[in-house]
Amino acid sequence: MPHRDNVGPLGSLKFVTLLVALIPEFLFLGAGVQLQDNGYDGLLVAINPQVSEDQNLIANIKEMITEASFYLFNATKRRVFFRNIKILIPATWKANNYNKVKQELYEKANVIVTDWYGVHGDDPYTLQYRGCGKEGKYIHFTSNFLVNDDLTAGYGPRGRVFVHEWAHLRWGVFDEYNDEKPFYINGQNQIKVTRCSSDITGIFVCEKGPCPQENCIISKLFKEGCMFIYNSTQNATASIMFMQSLSSVVEFCTAHTHNQEAPNLQNQMCSLRSAWDVIADSADFNHSCAMNGTELPPPPVFSLIQAGDKVVCLVLDVSSKMAEADRLLRLQQAAEFYLMQIVEIHTFVGIISFNSKGEIRAQLHQINSDDDRKLLVSHLPTTVSAEAETSICSGLKKGFEVVEKLNGKAYGSVMILVTSGNDEHVGNCLLTVLSSGSTIHSIALGSSVVENLEELSHHTGGLKFFVPDKSNSNSMTDAFSRISSGTGDIFQQRIQLESTGENLKPHHQLKNTVTLDNSVGNDTTFLVTWQTSGPPEIALFDPNGRKYYANNFTTNPALQTARLCIPGTAKPGLWTYTLNNTHHSLQALKVTVTSRASSSAMPPATVEAFVERDSTHFPQPVMIYANVRKGIYPILNATVTATIEPEAADPIALDLFDNGAGADIIKNDGIYSRYFFSFAVNGRYSLKVHVSHSPSISGLAYSIPGSRAMYVPGYIANGVPAGPHPDVFPPCKITDLHAVKVEEEVTLFWTAPGEDYDQGHANSYEIRISKSLQNIQDDFNNAILVNTSKLNPQQAGTKEVFTFSPKLFTNGPDHQPDGETQESHRIYVAIRAIDRNSLKSAVSNIAQASLFIPPNSVPILVRDNLILKGVLTAVGLIGIICLTIVVTHCILNRKKRADKKKNGTKLI
Repeated sequence: MPHRDNVGPLGSLKFVTLLVALIPEFLFLGAGVQLQDNGYDGLLVAINPQVSEDQNLIANIKEMITEASFYLFNATKRRVFFRNIKILIPATWKANNYNKVKQELYEKANVIVTDWYGVHGDDPYTLQYRGCGKEGKYIHFTSNFLVNDDLTAGYGPRGRVFVHEWAHLRWGVFDEYNDEKPFYINGQNQIKVTRCSSDITGIFVCEKGPCPQENCIISKLFKEGCMFIYNSTQNATASIMFMQSLSSVVEFCTAHTHNQEAPNLQNQMCSLRSAWDVIADSADFNHSCAMNGTELPPPPVFSLIQAGDKVVCLVLDVSSKMAEADRLLRLQQAAEFYLMQIVEIHTFVGIISFNSKGEIRAQLHQINSDDDRKLLVSHLPTTVSAEAETSICSGLKKGFEVVEKLNGKAYGSVMILVTSGNDEHVGNCLLTVLSSGSTIHSIALGSSVVENLEELSHHTGGLKFFVPDKSNSNSMTDAFSRISSGTGDIFQQRIQLESTGENLKPHHQLKNTVTLDNSVGNDTTFLVTWQTSGPPEIALFDPNGRKYYANNFTTNPALQTARLCIPGTAKPGLWTYTLNNTHHSLQALKVTVTSRASSSAMPPATVEAFVERDSTHFPQPVMIYANVRKGIYPILNATVTATIEPEAADPIALDLFDNGAGADIIKNDGIYSRYFFSFAVNGRYSLKVHVSHSPSISGLAYSIPGSRAMYVPGYIANGVPAGPHPDVFPPCKITDLHAVKVEEEVTLFWTAPGEDYDQGHANSYEIRISKSLQNIQDDFNNAILVNTSKLNPQQAGTKEVFTFSPKLFTNGPDHQPDGETQESHRIYVAIRAIDRNSLKSAVSNIAQASLFIPPNSVPILVRDNLILKGVLTAVGLIGIICLTIVVTHCILNRKKRADKKKNGTKLI
């Protein structure tokens, strides 16, 4: 079906700055999915709020997963099946006696269903951003795929498709086909189809019908338009990761059936291992055994859940520690902004304060107007107590008491917990928190907060923020701005476009620009805050030059905030603001700009960022990811920078890349990645991601691979060495090596790794080749070494090119693989990087090059060279002939003129 393009012009993303918090990966990956007694429990399927209500959709989801359960059970040799499934029904659908949501959110779903279509229409896909054997982020289906039965002809039964995608998501295996390289030449110099297993049969088809396979080789390597059509009846039983639609396919490729030569992602990402080998090494299989007997498992049990009223309770620390570093003032400023601008209409909000005891400051009050918002702001705490002791559990219990008055339970409610206290007894109420059905978002202020505070958020699927005690830090407002309802409706969520702060000297100014593209503009708000003295002088210009002054802003002198809400839809383009410190002392000034989507027909650009893990032990690195998209389409060529700030040290800027190297496993999938390992001290680290994009650079990918501000801590436990760190970080693995034969030479291409993972530059490369795929895979150290003495590694992320003549290295003895003759000039190449302390990276993916050209199939490059030589020769001969004619003609003419002159002289 035609793809629906609702993304709008990418050029409108002119230097838009989006700010994002880094969220621990377990919030998204299968944290809720548990394997017990061979059955998966807790799988969450979420339907996007933009999907129209259709009960057939629910029925077909049930049917798909039920079919998948039995297919998976047999494919895994009676190892696993699906037992309990939750389907999250959008709140936009009519209530139908669905169960109430507890801590389930669209953002944490393992499977999502949307109405967004990619360039290939209804292709299901799994977003994979980590390496082989690692879980993916989510499976995506379109609603049309699930209700249109005509599509099963091409994809196969939906249950089989689900198992294919589940293997991507759960076990980190990759596709065994390759649309870009459908054919290759194997070790016996035969043309083969990229497939697994090789037993799957079919015929080659050229433009005019069936043809011999050698006729497919005429342009570059293979003729464009040449296809391989698979037989409808097959005997091959593998593989599910290649073509699950074939009725005979009932298993994954094993070491026995796996095609190691095929140029597919499974071989590239998993070092030529079969899908079954990777699956068998997973935690699921290491902690389970096959079920005895011959009976099938029971069908899955489905639970339909739907969110009820939105309920939020602020649980705010007012102990004496909140008087330090203007913590209470910054809390008031951020909470006011949250209540006035961020929290959604019709939400019930309550407010609790606590020190050693909890106190109800405001019972639940529903927001239906600005007056309701202002009333709640008036209940925010204004002073701190003299008591230093804090009891987080007392505050949370009061919060549960407030929210339970609405429906008798706290199911689906949200607690925003803000504290600076060192409460060692926070674990005493963990069981109460878990049974409450509430989600806890924690905001830690300063460095003295108890280390296990974040456990409350971890176990309830909440977000975790760290706010350093720095006067120019805007992280408190960023944290509150990041907290949303989690419904998945990006058209209703606030997008944070700007968040900055600066300590300004007297009579200095903070000037900057914010660009609104045409996908945002509704409810656009500019917030200015200050910490001391009076307000700054404010000037704001819209793209047409209209000026807004300080008197256009709504000012709250007590909270030291000024806020301007642009009526209607803000004009797209460049907005310029200037803050002048007119006082005689240093002034901490901060600016926050947020907006919403301008239209439901055009999704805004969004950034979702997360980390590999939220705690680590030195020297284990943390991987940072930022998923940059417009709708489902990846935004490419963006400038993505993570800022990492320790509790008491200077911030570190780290560029993230989408180049398929280092921490980034797939190029141009819209996920920007990088290793971080520059830990200075033990403690919490705050991370913020900035994304910008220039309209002059092509950036929207119309294919599917697989802004906000917030902080998440990365707790470094035990063991950052004091003083200079020893070098314990090797270069990262090269994953994009590929080889191209040019005449008698082979040229290698890859992305340079670094001295330490993907930073700096390596010291040297070790390139080895072999005529045997098995030899170079199993025994890289004894493969033939290529001379790389003149190859100097470049800066990490740079494209490397190296050319060598394989004849210099392959004329000697080398073990041949079974069935491969000495005349076969197929070589396999791998590389690893070495740093200055001789630490070596893992061996790269294995590239291959065919030095043999099959008979009667001279590649066009060679023929082009021959034709070019012929043409040049012909042109040269013609030139010589023309030159000869011209010279002869000139000589004759000169002779005639001379004769005439001579004759004329005689006549005189």
